[in-house]
Amino acid sequence: MAKTEWLFINSGKCSPSYNMALDEALLEWHSRGEIGPVLRFYEWEPATLSIGYFQRVHDEIDMDAVKENGLGFVRRPTGGRGVLHEHELTYSVIVTEAYPDMPETVTEAYRVISGGLLEGFRNLGLEAEFSVPVTAEQNAGLKKPKSAVCFDAPSWYELVVEGKKVAGSAQTRQKGVILQHGAILLELDEDKLVSLFKFDSEDSKNRMRRSLPEKAVAINRLTDRKISMEECIDAFSRGFETALSIHLTPYELSVEQQLYIKEIEHKKYANDDWTYKK
Repeated sequence: MAKTEWLFINSGKCSPSYNMALDEALLEWHSRGEIGPVLRFYEWEPATLSIGYFQRVHDEIDMDAVKENGLGFVRRPTGGRGVLHEHELTYSVIVTEAYPDMPETVTEAYRVISGGLLEGFRNLGLEAEFSVPVTAEQNAGLKKPKSAVCFDAPSWYELVVEGKKVAGSAQTRQKGVILQHGAILLELDEDKLVSLFKFDSEDSKNRMRRSLPEKAVAINRLTDRKISMEECIDAFSRGFETALSIHLTPYELSVEQQLYIKEIEHKKYANDDWTYKK
């Protein structure tokens, strides 16, 4: 049986506003039928704190710490909590809700799409598995998280190794299209991450700093050798091909498409009205 062709874009290091604008542009083009489904990999220059669509900047984020660390700052079009994009490979998947065998529910669509991550970790020799809350209390915690920090706890069908979160994802659905993107950690600076958020007290911040290594872990703390970005890109691209039974074809953006991305970036993701609207 022939595999479905998906477009593959490896953007490399881009600005935070460009990264989000390109994801939105791909969703828009796919909704119009101008391009097929897409797997995209990218990185961040400078390192960036991204926040979820619904997060409140002034209540949750220590902007002085963001600036002191020389970080970029952007609001995502997806939900979820704050993510420090520093030593990581970021992925995005853009695919129509009507794609064959794509579940209608968000959590089950997570399971299908995140299968690519599961296979990618296995390609690196890591025994990852899906996180599935088993108690009512755990499930309730996903709906009302206790902190603004993404890697504080795994959500439905996110990836864990030895019980610790290794990838965080978020999803939105617009114009009949699913956009799911997320962070695959190569390294994690827990102290820097925690410093970027506001807490009720210094004790609360210290508890988070102490507990985070027990809740989240980066790839290079799980292996005897340092995994390179190139190895990750190869492992996870093959992982998505296996999990989704697809064939990836490299795709180059046209000059006209780049201009459209820049327009979205200027109007939205590089605009303070969007970034600080909550």
